[in-house]
Amino acid sequence: MKSVRICLGLTFLACVTLLLCGLWPERLAWAGTLQFLPSLLALNLAVVGGLLLLTLLFGRIYCSVICPLGVFQDAFYALRVHLFKKRRQSFSPEKKFLRYGVFALFCVLLLCGVQAVIALVAPYSVYGRMVRTVLCIADGSAWTAPFLTVTIIAIVSFLLIALLAFLGGRAWCNTVCPVGTLLGFFSRFALLRPVIDTKKCVSCGKCERGCKSSCIDIKNKRIDYSRCVDCFDCLSDCKFGALKYRFAWRRTDAAAEDQPVDAGRRRFLAGSALLVGASVSARAASIAGESATLPLKPRPVPPGAGSRERFFSKCTACQVCVTACPNGVLRPSTDLKHLMQPEMFFDKGYCRPECNACSLVCPTDAIRPFAREQKADMHWGYATVDLTHCVVNTDGVHCGNCARHCPVGAIRMVAPEEGGRKIPVVDAERCIGCGACEHLCPAKPAAIQVAGRETHIV
Repeated sequence: MKSVRICLGLTFLACVTLLLCGLWPERLAWAGTLQFLPSLLALNLAVVGGLLLLTLLFGRIYCSVICPLGVFQDAFYALRVHLFKKRRQSFSPEKKFLRYGVFALFCVLLLCGVQAVIALVAPYSVYGRMVRTVLCIADGSAWTAPFLTVTIIAIVSFLLIALLAFLGGRAWCNTVCPVGTLLGFFSRFALLRPVIDTKKCVSCGKCERGCKSSCIDIKNKRIDYSRCVDCFDCLSDCKFGALKYRFAWRRTDAAAEDQPVDAGRRRFLAGSALLVGASVSARAASIAGESATLPLKPRPVPPGAGSRERFFSKCTACQVCVTACPNGVLRPSTDLKHLMQPEMFFDKGYCRPECNACSLVCPTDAIRPFAREQKADMHWGYATVDLTHCVVNTDGVHCGNCARHCPVGAIRMVAPEEGGRKIPVVDAERCIGCGACEHLCPAKPAAIQVAGRETHIV
């Protein structure tokens, strides 16, 4: 079972990593869809219900197989075992105040719309940020202004999680990670669990020392199932056959937890109510704002988002769309309100009307899937002209570059007076916000710039 778990975990890790690297997004998008928190924000009830059912049947298999950050931590714990040839863990009682306190704080901040908290602690977002940073370091863009904040946060996250995993196994999963806390509650009642046979156990303590979750109390012959991630290391460690993975729903065996679960259940229910409220709030935000008009000058968000408010309420800043964008248009925001969530910039390229790459990989439904032929009818931004920067006025030359390259014909060159040089005029209602005009404008800064619509028009 341990070998099967390792093979499946490495397979999922490889698929998620390749997806985050922008390879085969159409074939590997399922790997992002199966992540718990993105599916919850997308209100993908089939996936969320399936993962909860999986946990009720088999325990926290999700944490040891599907979650890329969980497998990532296992790699560092395995490195420690390889270097020191010994695993020196010991049973650590569940710190409920810390664990449920972090979970409750996460839910409250999410409910209040502080979306940055998701980007900082959500496992899929944390891992996506680290992969994206490696790619940025490889292409030399890691220390440029758009990616600097992401790079620093990713490095700090990497060092912290790697250190915790190296020294304490799954300490991050069982203390900080909101998904681990949520699934930990359900795993208390899993049908299949590791169980200690007290008749065969000789209290050698090898399973306790090797438990990466520090959840085996060999003195009392007890396992804390809320923190067990079903790694099956203990099954292979025990040479006396005292540990078995078997049906144990009613917990009538001697290895059953002897601590009451009512207090934990109450904390969980309170946190769950907040989390559900956050999800409903996110969905309500996607419906609200239909009367919004053209904003002053916010950056555009990707087509398929529906509105800026809806996009920011669902985006977890996992950076997968940033990697998938073939034109370098999507980059993480440095605005504290939308920290690390992608916005559109057009200095290196523009959003080509035939491209739908970002919509194919978004796991949270922040960017709804759309067909390529639909894009020309979507309006997510509009261009504005600052004639004081236009080369027609500053250099006294004929240009028209923006009008020639507009894919929807939203820009016309009009002479303000007979015989005068023509200047660009934008039909804002026709403009879709692709940014071709801004990208190809010869003026620096560009005389024509694209602002984002609060509510997208389809």
